Amino acid sequence: MNESQTLILGCAGKSLTREEISFYRNEMPWGFILFARNIAEAEQVRDLVAHLRDCVGWHAPVFIDQEGGRVQRLRPPLAPNYPAAAALGALYCKDAEAGLRATWLLSRLHAFDLLRYGINADCLPVLDVPVEGASDVIGQRAYGKEPEIVSTLGRAAADGLMAGGVLPVMKHMPGHGRAAADTHFELPIVTASLDELRRHDFAPFEVLRDLPAAMTAHVVYQAVDPDNPATTSGKVVEEVIRGLIGFDGLLISDDTSMKALSGDFPTKAASILAAGVDIVLHCNGEMDEMRGIVSRTKPLEGASRARAERALAAIPEPDEGREADLRAEFAEYFEAVA
Repeated sequence: MNESQTLILGCAGKSLTREEISFYRNEMPWGFILFARNIAEAEQVRDLVAHLRDCVGWHAPVFIDQEGGRVQRLRPPLAPNYPAAAALGALYCKDAEAGLRATWLLSRLHAFDLLRYGINADCLPVLDVPVEGASDVIGQRAYGKEPEIVSTLGRAAADGLMAGGVLPVMKHMPGHGRAAADTHFELPIVTASLDELRRHDFAPFEVLRDLPAAMTAHVVYQAVDPDNPATTSGKVVEEVIRGLIGFDGLLISDDTSMKALSGDFPTKAASILAAGVDIVLHCNGEMDEMRGIVSRTKPLEGASRARAERALAAIPEPDEGREADLRAEFAEYFEAVA
């Protein structure tokens, strides 16, 4: 980790090109992220993860979005199809004990699935709290429409990942549920008051502020900073995320290749770091875009390095849970997971 830069990067395909190998060795990203385009079969995924780590010379974190429902990069036969967070929330509303247990179990099963391929960080739990009229980009990915439900099940999900030796990354801080646009394509502007945001949108992140890592939201909160989305807003990062919410863990940007962020890629990277975000995330593996990003990133040092080290140190050894038993127990709550 000595030479790591403030970067998490993707790759273009299912194996690394010579250009990618040379690029990663020169630029030394702190971590990597996988998407469906990178995944074919078990040995290929293991080899890809190993090759990524070999490029930087240490056991760098490898991230993935493995939630269940429509956001799930590993699919059968590499991992079962799992229910979305909304199904867990619905179960919780019928039977709180069952909902909590099923949520923990699902994350524990994710950990089995991910570590099998060398992946040790999951961008989960989703702590966004949707409101009526919001974009469906969150939708079924949310545990519910009440902050208390989202907080409670989000904690269970994070605990399940940690029990399995996987780093949880809560998202999208300080809250994406009110956004009326999909940040993959445009920038949402939220006009709610600061009091309403803190009561509803920020609340789950405040409850789970002790978690080791979080991902930002590409959302403008007019009550805090009418000009910049959270990802590039020093006011949101310092006054809300570090201040009101009280989060002092590792803060990672959402994907810089999303259309919600304006400017060229060097400008995006510089703006993210200037706002106080610790790590710049770029996902799509496009080499020209990555070169633009790395032109403005910097060595991982100071407070950001300390947060990164604490996040990795927070990952425990997996518990002694028996996979077959836990899968059978989860199937009692959701039978159609295969």
